[in-house]
Amino acid sequence: MTPYRDWDHDSGIRAYEIGEACIDVEFKDGHVYRYSYLRPGRAEVEHMAGLARSGEGLNGYINRVVRKRYERKLR
Repeated sequence: MTPYRDWDHDSGIRAYEIGEACIDVEFKDGHVYRYSYLRPGRAEVEHMAGLARSGEGLNGYINRVVRKRYERKLR
């Protein structure tokens, strides 16, 4: 997984992995969730991937928009 930059040091996200049709997000509590084109949807996943690459705003976007609409919990 790629470490999440978190420029402001205020995120609950530790790392991410961008796949072909999904993004896996590891939170600082150790849980990893998969968000995919199936759930929450392509537009959301593409937006999340952009935020992940920029290192800012991913945690807030998940909390505000995506919420619990993940495809599955990986661990």
